[in-house]
Amino acid sequence: MDYKRKIDFAIKLLRSIPQDGPIELSYSGGKDSDVIMELAKMAGIPFEAIYKNTTIDPPGTVAHCKAVGATIIRPKLSFLQLIEKKGMPSRWKRFCCEVLKEYKIHDRAIQGIRREESTKRAAKYKEPEICRVYPNKDKVRVYLPILEWTLEEVARFIDERGIRCASNYYDGQGNFHPERRLGCIGCPLRSDRGVAELRKYPKLALAMISAYQRHLDNHRNSDYWQKIEGDACNGFYYGHFCSSGEEYDLKTDGGLFPEMDVSPRTFLENYFGIDLSGVRPTIGGNL
Repeated sequence: MDYKRKIDFAIKLLRSIPQDGPIELSYSGGKDSDVIMELAKMAGIPFEAIYKNTTIDPPGTVAHCKAVGATIIRPKLSFLQLIEKKGMPSRWKRFCCEVLKEYKIHDRAIQGIRREESTKRAAKYKEPEICRVYPNKDKVRVYLPILEWTLEEVARFIDERGIRCASNYYDGQGNFHPERRLGCIGCPLRSDRGVAELRKYPKLALAMISAYQRHLDNHRNSDYWQKIEGDACNGFYYGHFCSSGEEYDLKTDGGLFPEMDVSPRTFLENYFGIDLSGVRPTIGGNL
């Protein structure tokens, strides 16, 4: 399907949505959200743009959402409060999305998911209209008008329609970079587990590790707690810089070569440029 036909199909799909109730336009502040909002306007359908604030989206995201008129919904718990309650999210324990983003607002929603973005999405999303079941069993009819769009087509549409995206997509000279992706800062599902991005925001890294320590101080009864000695620095290093428990053990216990040991605390201080002297287990652990 060529570019023009994709636009026509998207508009036709959006006009097919029953209008006997409110329609959510899931607005993240990203370029794909801007595209589906413009398409919804072109289709002439009623919708409510809704931004679910994760509290760790890149600076400028909330301002952009306000500028386009999106309704901003704040979570019951901030991301840091969530860490303190449930621990550090990781690729093994991904709970933050379902708490901060994956919940129902209206019975129908428009989302800017594109299959090209990842092999996982390509495998999961086959049709432009789906029934999505959230973790709490709520069901939403979801419409995906740009499911088959390429990055080049998204960029072309933004240029042709004169859409102004969030500031993070532009460099110092004002050039638009559609290849940039917005999302939660430090997301562990990124290829580098989010550490490079966290390096740009060292205060957030420190706040995350501090919140994690408070969680560990109140949740001591687990094999994992024993493995990391109740120390958030050890746990953060394990989850963000090691691919397995075996790799963590190898890096932190040199065996015959103790001089090769890595001190997670020292490593994190140097990597992020932060002072972790005030982040230590209150009881027990590696004091």
